[in-house]
Amino acid sequence: MKLKILAGTAITAILLSCEQESLNIGNSLTNVSDILEMTETNYEVQTRTIVADSVLSRCPTCYFGKIKDPETGTYVTTDFMTQFHLLEGFTLVDQDSIVSRIDGEIVADSCEITLYMQDLALPQDTLTAMKMRLRELSVPASEDNIYYSNFDPSQMGLIRNGGLQQSKMFTYSDLTVSDSLRNTTGYYNNIRILLNKPYTDKQGKTYNNYGTYVLRQYYAHPEYFSDSYQFIQNVCPGFFFEITDGQGFHSDIPEISLRVNYTMTSSDSIFKNTVTLAGTKEVLQTLRITNDKERLQELANDQSCTYIKSPAGLFTEVTLPVDEIISGHDNDSLLAAKISFQRLNNEQLSKQSLSAPTTLLMVSKDSLYYFFENRRLTDGKMAFSTTLSSGDNTYTFNNISTMISNMASVKREGLKSDPNWEANHPDWNKVVLVPVQVVQVNTSSGSYYGGSGSTTTNIDHDMSISSTRLVGGGNNPNDPVKIYVVYSKFRNN
Repeated sequence: MKLKILAGTAITAILLSCEQESLNIGNSLTNVSDILEMTETNYEVQTRTIVADSVLSRCPTCYFGKIKDPETGTYVTTDFMTQFHLLEGFTLVDQDSIVSRIDGEIVADSCEITLYMQDLALPQDTLTAMKMRLRELSVPASEDNIYYSNFDPSQMGLIRNGGLQQSKMFTYSDLTVSDSLRNTTGYYNNIRILLNKPYTDKQGKTYNNYGTYVLRQYYAHPEYFSDSYQFIQNVCPGFFFEITDGQGFHSDIPEISLRVNYTMTSSDSIFKNTVTLAGTKEVLQTLRITNDKERLQELANDQSCTYIKSPAGLFTEVTLPVDEIISGHDNDSLLAAKISFQRLNNEQLSKQSLSAPTTLLMVSKDSLYYFFENRRLTDGKMAFSTTLSSGDNTYTFNNISTMISNMASVKREGLKSDPNWEANHPDWNKVVLVPVQVVQVNTSSGSYYGGSGSTTTNIDHDMSISSTRLVGGGNNPNDPVKIYVVYSKFRNN
Protein backbone atom coordinates (compact mmCIF):
# COMPACT_ATOMS: atom_id res chain seq x y z
CA MET A 1 0.00 0.00 0.00
CA LYS A 2 1.37 3.36 -1.07
CA LEU A 3 -0.69 4.78 0.26
CA LYS A 4 -8.61 30.81 4.45
CA ILE A 5 -10.50 32.42 6.32
CA LEU A 6 -8.81 34.66 8.90
CA ALA A 7 -10.35 36.14 11.97
CA GLY A 8 -7.24 37.81 13.32
CA THR A 9 -3.83 36.40 14.19
CA ALA A 10 -4.17 37.01 17.90
CA ILE A 11 -7.54 35.25 18.14
CA THR A 12 -6.30 32.28 16.15
CA ALA A 13 -3.25 31.93 18.38
CA ILE A 14 -5.45 31.85 21.47
CA LEU A 15 -7.66 29.17 19.98
CA LEU A 16 -4.77 27.03 18.77
CA SER A 17 -3.53 26.78 22.33
CA CYS A 18 -6.89 25.68 23.66
CA GLU A 19 -7.06 22.19 25.14
CA GLN A 20 -10.50 22.29 26.82
CA GLU A 21 -12.55 19.16 26.51
CA SER A 22 -15.62 21.01 25.23
CA LEU A 23 -13.99 23.68 23.07
CA ASN A 24 -16.49 26.10 24.65
CA ILE A 25 -14.19 29.03 24.02
CA GLY A 26 -16.43 32.04 23.64
CA ASN A 27 -17.63 32.00 27.25
CA SER A 28 -14.10 32.45 28.55
CA LEU A 29 -12.97 35.12 26.11
CA THR A 30 -15.24 38.02 26.96
CA ASN A 31 -13.40 40.64 24.96
CA VAL A 32 -13.23 38.35 21.93
CA SER A 33 -16.89 37.33 22.15
CA ASP A 34 -17.85 41.01 22.14
CA ILE A 35 -16.39 41.16 18.62
CA LEU A 36 -17.04 37.65 17.34
CA GLU A 37 -20.06 35.42 17.39
CA MET A 38 -18.93 31.86 18.06
CA THR A 39 -20.77 28.61 17.56
CA GLU A 40 -19.67 25.07 18.12
CA THR A 41 -20.95 21.75 16.85
CA ASN A 42 -19.78 18.23 16.13
CA TYR A 43 -19.85 15.75 13.27
CA GLU A 44 -19.46 12.00 13.17
CA VAL A 45 -16.24 10.63 11.70
CA GLN A 46 -15.79 7.36 9.80
CA THR A 47 -12.77 5.17 10.51
CA ARG A 48 -11.44 1.82 9.35
CA THR A 49 -8.30 -0.32 9.66
CA ILE A 50 -5.88 -0.58 6.75
CA VAL A 51 -2.94 -2.97 6.35
CA ALA A 52 0.52 -1.42 6.02
CA ASP A 53 2.22 -3.68 3.50
CA SER A 54 5.58 -2.06 4.24
CA VAL A 55 6.98 1.14 5.70
CA LEU A 56 10.11 3.16 5.10
CA SER A 57 12.98 1.32 6.77
CA ARG A 58 14.76 4.21 8.40
CA CYS A 59 15.13 4.14 12.15
CA PRO A 60 17.82 5.31 14.61
CA THR A 61 17.66 1.94 16.39
CA CYS A 62 17.70 -1.60 15.02
CA TYR A 63 15.23 -4.21 16.28
CA PHE A 64 15.62 -7.97 16.35
CA GLY A 65 13.46 -10.97 17.19
CA LYS A 66 10.23 -12.85 16.65
CA ILE A 67 7.19 -12.50 18.84
CA LYS A 68 3.49 -13.33 19.03
CA ASP A 69 0.96 -10.76 20.18
CA PRO A 70 -1.00 -12.69 22.85
CA GLU A 71 -4.16 -10.62 22.23
CA THR A 72 -4.40 -10.72 18.44
CA GLY A 73 -2.39 -13.87 17.73
CA THR A 74 -0.25 -12.12 15.10
CA TYR A 75 3.43 -12.97 14.63
CA VAL A 76 6.08 -10.43 13.67
CA THR A 77 9.73 -11.09 12.86
CA THR A 78 12.35 -8.36 12.63
CA ASP A 79 15.74 -8.89 10.98
CA PHE A 80 18.26 -6.21 10.05
CA MET A 81 21.23 -5.30 7.90
CA THR A 82 24.01 -3.00 9.06
CA GLN A 83 27.24 -1.50 7.82
CA PHE A 84 30.07 -0.27 10.08
CA HIS A 85 31.24 3.26 10.75
CA LEU A 86 34.80 4.57 10.95
CA LEU A 87 35.50 7.61 13.06
CA GLU A 88 37.17 10.50 11.29
CA GLY A 89 40.95 10.20 11.44
CA PHE A 90 40.85 6.44 12.09
CA THR A 91 44.35 4.94 12.51
CA LEU A 92 45.93 1.77 13.82
CA VAL A 93 49.20 1.22 15.64
CA ASP A 94 52.44 0.82 13.72
CA GLN A 95 52.51 -2.61 12.12
CA ASP A 96 55.89 -3.48 13.66
CA SER A 97 54.43 -3.13 17.17
CA ILE A 98 51.98 -6.01 16.67
CA VAL A 99 53.39 -9.21 18.15
CA SER A 100 50.48 -11.49 17.18
CA ARG A 101 51.93 -13.25 14.14
CA ILE A 102 51.82 -16.48 12.16
CA ASP A 103 54.73 -17.23 9.82
CA GLY A 104 55.89 -13.66 10.34
CA GLU A 105 52.58 -12.09 9.24
CA ILE A 106 50.35 -10.15 11.64
CA VAL A 107 47.16 -11.84 12.83
CA ALA A 108 44.27 -10.99 15.09
CA ASP A 109 43.99 -12.96 18.31
CA SER A 110 40.21 -13.01 17.94
CA CYS A 111 37.28 -11.18 16.36
CA GLU A 112 33.63 -10.79 17.33
CA ILE A 113 30.46 -8.88 16.58
CA THR A 114 28.39 -7.90 19.59
CA LEU A 115 24.71 -6.92 19.51
CA TYR A 116 23.68 -4.98 22.61
CA MET A 117 20.05 -5.42 23.65
CA GLN A 118 17.56 -3.50 25.76
CA ASP A 119 13.81 -2.93 26.23
CA LEU A 120 12.30 -6.34 25.61
CA ALA A 121 8.82 -6.19 24.09
CA LEU A 122 7.76 -8.81 26.64
CA PRO A 123 10.02 -8.22 29.68
CA GLN A 124 9.48 -11.65 31.21
CA ASP A 125 10.83 -13.51 28.19
CA THR A 126 14.46 -13.23 29.30
CA LEU A 127 15.31 -16.92 28.96
CA THR A 128 13.53 -17.71 25.69
CA ALA A 129 15.86 -19.79 23.52
CA MET A 130 16.41 -18.24 20.08
CA LYS A 131 18.61 -18.99 17.09
CA MET A 132 20.01 -16.41 14.71
CA ARG A 133 22.29 -16.31 11.71
CA LEU A 134 24.81 -13.73 10.50
CA ARG A 135 25.61 -13.56 6.79
CA GLU A 136 28.14 -11.41 4.96
CA LEU A 137 27.03 -9.12 2.13
CA SER A 138 28.75 -9.42 -1.22
CA VAL A 139 28.33 -5.74 -2.14
CA PRO A 140 27.06 -2.78 -0.14
CA ALA A 141 23.42 -1.78 -0.27
CA SER A 142 23.36 1.56 -2.06
CA GLU A 143 22.69 4.63 0.05
CA ASP A 144 21.06 6.21 -3.01
CA ASN A 145 18.10 3.83 -2.80
CA ILE A 146 15.03 4.08 -0.60
CA TYR A 147 14.47 0.90 1.43
CA TYR A 148 11.18 -0.32 2.80
CA SER A 149 10.60 -2.90 5.50
CA ASN A 150 9.99 -5.67 2.95
CA PHE A 151 13.55 -5.25 1.61
CA ASP A 152 15.30 -8.63 1.72
CA PRO A 153 19.07 -8.67 0.99
CA SER A 154 18.81 -12.38 0.13
CA GLN A 155 16.23 -11.86 -2.60
CA MET A 156 18.16 -8.87 -3.94
CA GLY A 157 21.29 -10.99 -4.42
CA LEU A 158 23.33 -9.06 -1.85
CA ILE A 159 24.38 -12.09 0.23
CA ARG A 160 27.84 -13.36 -0.71
CA ASN A 161 27.95 -16.96 -1.90
CA GLY A 162 30.55 -18.76 0.18
CA GLY A 163 30.98 -15.72 2.37
CA LEU A 164 31.16 -15.44 6.13
CA GLN A 165 28.22 -17.15 7.81
CA GLN A 166 27.77 -17.84 11.51
CA SER A 167 24.85 -19.21 13.53
CA LYS A 168 24.28 -18.51 17.21
CA MET A 169 21.95 -19.75 19.93
CA PHE A 170 21.13 -17.10 22.52
CA THR A 171 18.83 -15.84 25.24
CA TYR A 172 18.26 -12.28 26.36
CA SER A 173 19.78 -13.02 29.77
CA ASP A 174 23.08 -14.83 29.24
CA LEU A 175 23.39 -17.12 32.26
CA THR A 176 27.00 -17.89 31.36
CA VAL A 177 27.79 -14.34 32.51
CA SER A 178 28.16 -13.93 36.27
CA ASP A 179 25.39 -12.19 38.22
CA SER A 180 27.91 -9.67 39.53
CA LEU A 181 28.73 -8.59 35.97
CA ARG A 182 25.13 -8.60 34.72
CA ASN A 183 24.08 -6.45 37.68
CA THR A 184 26.79 -3.89 37.03
CA THR A 185 25.56 -0.38 36.24
CA GLY A 186 25.83 0.22 32.51
CA TYR A 187 25.85 -3.47 31.61
CA TYR A 188 23.81 -4.37 28.51
CA ASN A 189 22.62 -7.86 27.75
CA ASN A 190 24.28 -8.83 24.51
CA ILE A 191 24.74 -11.43 21.81
CA ARG A 192 28.41 -12.22 21.09
CA ILE A 193 29.05 -13.76 17.68
CA LEU A 194 32.61 -15.08 17.45
CA LEU A 195 34.27 -14.80 14.04
CA ASN A 196 37.32 -16.92 14.77
CA LYS A 197 36.98 -19.57 12.07
CA PRO A 198 39.11 -19.36 8.90
CA TYR A 199 37.84 -16.70 6.51
CA THR A 200 38.33 -16.60 2.73
CA ASP A 201 38.02 -13.24 0.97
CA LYS A 202 36.66 -12.56 -2.53
CA GLN A 203 40.11 -13.04 -4.04
CA GLY A 204 40.35 -16.55 -2.61
CA LYS A 205 42.90 -15.73 0.09
CA THR A 206 42.29 -17.43 3.42
CA TYR A 207 42.98 -15.91 6.86
CA ASN A 208 42.88 -17.59 10.26
CA ASN A 209 39.92 -15.39 11.25
CA TYR A 210 37.94 -12.38 10.05
CA GLY A 211 39.87 -9.98 12.28
CA THR A 212 43.12 -10.91 10.57
CA TYR A 213 41.53 -10.07 7.23
CA VAL A 214 40.59 -6.60 8.50
CA LEU A 215 44.06 -5.91 9.97
CA ARG A 216 45.93 -6.96 6.85
CA GLN A 217 43.61 -4.91 4.65
CA TYR A 218 44.48 -1.84 6.71
CA TYR A 219 48.24 -2.22 6.36
CA ALA A 220 48.04 -3.21 2.69
CA HIS A 221 45.52 -0.49 1.73
CA PRO A 222 45.31 2.29 4.33
CA GLU A 223 43.26 4.32 1.82
CA TYR A 224 40.41 1.83 2.36
CA PHE A 225 40.16 3.12 5.93
CA SER A 226 40.11 6.85 5.13
CA ASP A 227 36.36 7.03 5.80
CA SER A 228 33.28 4.84 6.20
CA TYR A 229 32.46 4.88 2.48
CA GLN A 230 35.87 3.49 1.44
CA PHE A 231 35.73 0.88 4.19
CA ILE A 232 32.25 -0.27 3.17
CA GLN A 233 33.08 -0.36 -0.53
CA ASN A 234 36.44 -2.13 -0.25
CA VAL A 235 36.63 -4.07 3.01
CA CYS A 236 33.34 -4.81 4.74
CA PRO A 237 30.06 -4.29 2.81
CA GLY A 238 28.07 -5.18 5.92
CA PHE A 239 26.20 -8.09 7.50
CA PHE A 240 22.63 -9.35 7.57
CA PHE A 241 21.28 -10.65 10.89
CA GLU A 242 18.20 -12.87 10.84
CA ILE A 243 16.16 -14.99 13.23
CA THR A 244 16.14 -18.63 12.09
CA ASP A 245 14.37 -20.39 14.97
CA GLY A 246 12.40 -19.68 18.12
CA GLN A 247 9.80 -17.10 19.09
CA GLY A 248 9.10 -15.02 22.19
CA PHE A 249 12.05 -12.62 22.04
CA HIS A 250 12.03 -9.12 20.53
CA SER A 251 14.35 -6.30 21.57
CA ASP A 252 15.82 -3.10 20.29
CA ILE A 253 19.53 -3.16 19.44
CA PRO A 254 20.87 0.30 20.31
CA GLU A 255 24.50 -0.55 19.63
CA ILE A 256 26.41 -2.97 17.40
CA SER A 257 30.18 -3.38 17.47
CA LEU A 258 32.79 -5.21 15.41
CA ARG A 259 35.88 -5.87 17.55
CA VAL A 260 39.30 -7.04 16.39
CA ASN A 261 41.63 -8.08 19.23
CA TYR A 262 45.40 -8.36 18.92
CA THR A 263 48.56 -8.25 21.05
CA MET A 264 51.11 -5.48 20.75
CA THR A 265 54.23 -4.18 22.42
CA SER A 266 55.04 -0.66 23.58
CA SER A 267 57.79 0.63 25.86
CA ASP A 268 58.99 -2.94 26.46
CA SER A 269 55.53 -3.96 27.62
CA ILE A 270 53.23 -6.45 25.95
CA PHE A 271 49.48 -5.91 26.23
CA LYS A 272 46.17 -6.62 24.52
CA ASN A 273 44.59 -4.03 22.26
CA THR A 274 41.22 -3.80 20.47
CA VAL A 275 39.95 -2.10 17.33
CA THR A 276 36.24 -1.32 17.59
CA LEU A 277 33.96 -0.36 14.71
CA ALA A 278 30.32 0.53 15.27
CA GLY A 279 27.12 -0.12 13.37
CA THR A 280 25.33 3.18 13.91
CA LYS A 281 22.83 5.52 12.27
CA GLU A 282 25.77 7.26 10.55
CA VAL A 283 25.87 4.33 8.11
CA LEU A 284 23.08 2.46 6.35
CA GLN A 285 20.92 0.18 8.45
CA THR A 286 17.73 -1.45 7.21
CA LEU A 287 15.06 -3.52 8.92
CA ARG A 288 13.17 -6.42 7.34
CA ILE A 289 9.73 -6.87 8.88
CA THR A 290 7.83 -10.11 8.33
CA ASN A 291 4.20 -10.06 9.46
CA ASP A 292 1.42 -12.61 9.45
CA LYS A 293 -0.41 -10.97 6.53
CA GLU A 294 -3.46 -13.24 6.60
CA ARG A 295 -4.04 -12.56 10.28
CA LEU A 296 -3.47 -8.83 9.80
CA GLN A 297 -6.11 -8.80 7.08
CA GLU A 298 -8.53 -10.59 9.41
CA LEU A 299 -8.00 -7.85 11.99
CA ALA A 300 -8.45 -5.16 9.33
CA ASN A 301 -11.78 -6.75 8.41
CA ASP A 302 -12.99 -6.42 12.01
CA GLN A 303 -15.55 -3.59 11.84
CA SER A 304 -16.16 -3.38 15.61
CA CYS A 305 -13.04 -1.27 16.17
CA THR A 306 -9.89 -0.11 14.42
CA TYR A 307 -6.30 -1.19 15.03
CA ILE A 308 -2.89 0.39 15.34
CA LYS A 309 0.01 -2.08 15.21
CA SER A 310 3.71 -1.61 14.70
CA PRO A 311 6.04 -2.38 13.11
CA ALA A 312 4.64 -2.20 9.56
CA GLY A 313 1.36 -3.67 10.71
CA LEU A 314 -1.95 -1.82 10.85
CA PHE A 315 -2.95 1.83 10.58
CA THR A 316 -6.28 3.54 11.18
CA GLU A 317 -7.72 5.48 8.26
CA VAL A 318 -9.95 8.44 9.12
CA THR A 319 -12.38 10.07 6.69
CA LEU A 320 -12.85 13.68 7.78
CA PRO A 321 -16.33 15.16 7.09
CA VAL A 322 -14.86 18.17 5.31
CA ASP A 323 -17.90 18.87 3.14
CA GLU A 324 -20.22 18.80 6.15
CA ILE A 325 -17.94 21.08 8.16
CA ILE A 326 -17.65 23.65 5.38
CA SER A 327 -21.19 23.49 3.98
CA GLY A 328 -23.37 26.43 5.00
CA HIS A 329 -20.48 28.30 6.59
CA ASP A 330 -19.30 30.43 3.69
CA ASN A 331 -19.30 33.53 5.90
CA ASP A 332 -17.78 31.84 8.97
CA SER A 333 -14.24 31.22 10.03
CA LEU A 334 -13.29 27.70 11.09
CA LEU A 335 -11.31 28.47 14.21
CA ALA A 336 -10.86 25.10 15.89
CA ALA A 337 -11.39 21.41 15.18
CA LYS A 338 -10.63 18.81 17.80
CA ILE A 339 -10.77 15.03 17.49
CA SER A 340 -10.00 12.28 20.01
CA PHE A 341 -9.53 8.58 19.47
CA GLN A 342 -10.46 6.50 22.49
CA ARG A 343 -8.25 3.51 23.16
CA LEU A 344 -9.97 0.23 24.03
CA ASN A 345 -8.49 -1.79 26.86
CA ASN A 346 -7.01 -5.19 26.07
CA GLU A 347 -9.56 -7.99 26.14
CA GLN A 348 -7.02 -10.31 27.75
CA LEU A 349 -5.53 -8.98 30.96
CA SER A 350 -2.06 -10.46 30.79
CA LYS A 351 1.43 -9.49 31.81
CA GLN A 352 2.36 -10.40 28.27
CA SER A 353 0.11 -7.78 26.67
CA LEU A 354 1.97 -5.51 24.30
CA SER A 355 2.18 -1.83 25.07
CA ALA A 356 0.21 0.75 23.11
CA PRO A 357 2.03 3.10 20.72
CA THR A 358 3.26 6.19 22.54
CA THR A 359 3.01 8.65 19.64
CA LEU A 360 0.67 8.79 16.66
CA LEU A 361 1.10 10.83 13.52
CA MET A 362 -1.97 12.10 11.68
CA VAL A 363 -0.95 12.61 8.07
CA SER A 364 -2.89 13.18 4.87
CA LYS A 365 -3.28 9.79 3.17
CA ASP A 366 -2.21 11.24 -0.16
CA SER A 367 1.02 12.42 1.49
CA LEU A 368 1.82 9.35 3.60
CA TYR A 369 4.81 8.07 1.65
CA TYR A 370 5.98 11.55 0.67
CA PHE A 371 6.09 12.55 4.35
CA PHE A 372 8.56 9.86 5.41
CA GLU A 373 10.64 9.66 2.23
CA ASN A 374 11.28 13.41 2.33
CA ARG A 375 11.95 13.58 6.09
CA ARG A 376 9.09 15.96 6.73
CA LEU A 377 8.08 17.20 10.16
CA THR A 378 4.65 18.08 11.50
CA ASP A 379 3.58 21.37 9.98
CA GLY A 380 0.11 22.09 11.35
CA LYS A 381 -1.30 21.63 7.84
CA MET A 382 -0.48 18.24 6.33
CA ALA A 383 0.62 16.42 9.48
CA PHE A 384 0.07 16.53 13.24
CA SER A 385 1.31 14.35 16.09
CA THR A 386 0.08 13.54 19.57
CA THR A 387 0.92 11.22 22.46
CA LEU A 388 -1.24 8.82 24.39
CA SER A 389 -2.87 10.50 27.38
CA SER A 390 -2.67 8.24 30.41
CA GLY A 391 -5.41 10.26 32.11
CA ASP A 392 -8.25 9.47 29.72
CA ASN A 393 -6.57 6.79 27.57
CA THR A 394 -6.99 8.78 24.36
CA TYR A 395 -4.99 10.14 21.46
CA THR A 396 -6.22 13.73 21.03
CA PHE A 397 -5.46 16.11 18.19
CA ASN A 398 -6.45 19.46 19.64
CA ASN A 399 -6.75 21.56 16.51
CA ILE A 400 -6.66 20.31 12.93
CA SER A 401 -8.72 23.18 11.51
CA THR A 402 -5.92 24.19 9.11
CA MET A 403 -5.88 20.69 7.62
CA ILE A 404 -9.63 20.75 7.06
CA SER A 405 -9.56 24.23 5.54
CA ASN A 406 -6.70 23.20 3.26
CA MET A 407 -8.55 20.05 2.12
CA ALA A 408 -11.61 22.13 1.28
CA SER A 409 -9.50 24.64 -0.62
CA VAL A 410 -7.69 21.94 -2.62
CA LYS A 411 -10.99 20.36 -3.61
CA ARG A 412 -12.50 23.72 -4.58
CA GLU A 413 -9.53 24.59 -6.80
CA GLY A 414 -9.43 21.10 -8.31
CA LEU A 415 -13.09 21.21 -9.36
CA LYS A 416 -12.46 24.42 -11.28
CA SER A 417 -10.42 22.57 -13.88
CA ASP A 418 -11.69 19.00 -13.50
CA PRO A 419 -15.39 18.23 -12.86
CA ASN A 420 -14.36 14.65 -12.02
CA TRP A 421 -11.69 15.79 -9.58
CA GLU A 422 -13.26 14.15 -6.52
CA ALA A 423 -13.61 10.79 -8.26
CA ASN A 424 -10.00 11.06 -9.41
CA HIS A 425 -8.84 11.90 -5.88
CA PRO A 426 -10.76 9.48 -3.62
CA ASP A 427 -8.43 10.06 -0.65
CA TRP A 428 -8.67 13.86 -0.69
CA ASN A 429 -10.36 14.02 2.75
CA LYS A 430 -8.67 11.02 4.35
CA VAL A 431 -5.89 10.90 6.92
CA VAL A 432 -3.98 7.99 8.40
CA LEU A 433 -2.99 7.43 12.03
CA VAL A 434 0.54 6.02 12.06
CA PRO A 435 2.68 5.02 15.08
CA VAL A 436 5.94 6.99 14.98
CA GLN A 437 9.13 7.68 16.87
CA VAL A 438 9.99 11.35 17.27
CA VAL A 439 13.72 12.07 17.47
CA GLN A 440 14.60 15.21 19.39
CA VAL A 441 17.95 16.90 19.94
CA ASN A 442 18.68 19.23 22.81
CA THR A 443 19.91 22.38 21.10
CA SER A 444 22.18 23.32 23.99
CA SER A 445 23.80 19.97 24.78
CA GLY A 446 23.42 18.17 21.45
CA SER A 447 22.07 15.10 23.24
CA TYR A 448 19.18 13.08 21.88
CA TYR A 449 15.69 12.74 23.26
CA GLY A 450 14.42 15.54 25.24
CA GLY A 451 14.96 18.14 27.82
CA SER A 452 14.02 21.77 27.68
CA GLY A 453 15.11 23.50 24.50
CA SER A 454 14.87 20.32 22.45
CA THR A 455 14.10 20.41 18.74
CA THR A 456 12.46 17.69 16.66
CA THR A 457 14.86 16.52 13.96
CA ASN A 458 13.22 13.35 12.62
CA ILE A 459 9.89 11.58 12.62
CA ASP A 460 10.29 7.92 11.71
CA HIS A 461 7.98 4.94 11.61
CA ASP A 462 7.83 3.21 14.98
CA MET A 463 9.67 -0.07 14.46
CA SER A 464 9.16 -1.30 18.01
CA ILE A 465 6.46 -3.81 18.92
CA SER A 466 3.21 -2.14 19.91
CA SER A 467 -0.51 -2.74 19.49
CA THR A 468 -3.81 -1.17 20.43
CA ARG A 469 -7.47 -1.00 19.44
CA LEU A 470 -9.41 2.22 18.99
CA VAL A 471 -13.11 2.99 19.18
CA GLY A 472 -14.45 3.14 15.64
CA GLY A 473 -15.02 0.98 12.59
CA GLY A 474 -18.02 0.41 10.35
CA ASN A 475 -19.96 -1.48 13.06
CA ASN A 476 -18.75 0.47 16.06
CA PRO A 477 -20.75 -0.63 19.14
CA ASN A 478 -19.49 2.30 21.20
CA ASP A 479 -20.17 6.02 21.02
CA PRO A 480 -19.34 7.34 17.55
CA VAL A 481 -16.04 9.06 16.85
CA LYS A 482 -16.74 12.78 16.54
CA ILE A 483 -14.90 15.90 15.53
CA TYR A 484 -15.75 19.04 17.50
CA VAL A 485 -15.50 22.32 15.63
CA VAL A 486 -15.79 26.01 16.46
CA TYR A 487 -16.88 28.64 13.95
CA SER A 488 -16.85 32.41 14.33
CA LYS A 489 -18.01 35.46 12.46
CA PHE A 490 -17.92 39.15 13.21
CA ARG A 491 -20.98 40.50 15.03
CA ASN A 492 -23.16 42.94 13.15
CA ASN A 493 -23.05 46.31 14.91
